[in-house]
Amino acid sequence: MQYALLFYETEAQFTTRDHGPETQAYWGAWKTYVDEISAAGIVRGGEGLLGPQTATSLRIRGGSSQIQDGPFADTKEQLAGFFVIEVADIDAALGWATKAPCAPYGGVEVRPTLPRM
Repeated sequence: MQYALLFYETEAQFTTRDHGPETQAYWGAWKTYVDEISAAGIVRGGEGLLGPQTATSLRIRGGSSQIQDGPFADTKEQLAGFFVIEVADIDAALGWATKAPCAPYGGVEVRPTLPRM
């Protein structure tokens, strides 16, 4: 079964990506995780995302496009990236989610994917 691992980070973690004494440790933790999950042969796709300040959101209401700078919701945690993995069950997917570097301070949402059409 395929699952999406949606990685959420706090504003502080987005800042740490580029600035400060913890930048090297931040990227080192992600490299270790990416290397491990890749070596397991379960990754089917995924990407890291730039910070929420780079987002543009679109809604169509009453036939009219509404475009705004930023993400849909202004929340404490923002979407930072994702993997699509193929594992036996939700427990295996949750096992990989618990290893994500963002799990202790942001979070990981795990969702089954729709079957291919």
